[in-house]
Amino acid sequence: MLNYVLLPHTPGVRASGQFFMPHRTDRELVELARGGDADAFGALVRRHQKRIFRLTSHLLRSPAEAEDVTQETFVRAYGALGRFDGRSEPFTWIYRIAVNLSLNAIRARRTTRHSAPPDDPQVESLLLEARGGGTSPADATLDRELALALIDGLGELSESLRTTLIMVGIDGLSHAEVAKVLGCPEGTIAWRVHEARRKLRAYLLGRGHAEEES
Repeated sequence: MLNYVLLPHTPGVRASGQFFMPHRTDRELVELARGGDADAFGALVRRHQKRIFRLTSHLLRSPAEAEDVTQETFVRAYGALGRFDGRSEPFTWIYRIAVNLSLNAIRARRTTRHSAPPDDPQVESLLLEARGGGTSPADATLDRELALALIDGLGELSESLRTTLIMVGIDGLSHAEVAKVLGCPEGTIAWRVHEARRKLRAYLLGRGHAEEES
């Protein structure tokens, strides 16, 4: 379980006692946290931790690494509250930290020649959702084979294509949201998604997975 109870606490910091603060916007929570309200930052963490963990899980394909990177994301954000300039939404800012830390972990893994587990349960879940459930054992086997091929194909993409496709195709961000996180034009995001999907289709066809008729 992610241990966000260990977020830094400073002597003399005011505690509001309202742990979730659903009536507060992200910007209001950040302002309160900047003013010394540790509970406000805790509310921000609880509001977004599941989505950040989902992102890091897709990028890293390792639950243990994803937990570490997710926790480090919020620790970094807490330490950088004073430098948050408000030009982007707080979630975009936190999301960007998570992406950068995940990419750093992937690069470190390559340097030490550690590979990611060849599995991603979320990809299989997406395939099951697309089929609408009720699959036969034969279909379930085909779905798993396709999921493993998709995971392998994602691993063959360049870092920029893979990250962009995961953010758009799996995590569900819009092109505009991804552009803000990655700091590049929407047109670049659209091209990356198109190119990543083209390469994935070619990879899957090469593995014997023909496109299904729509």
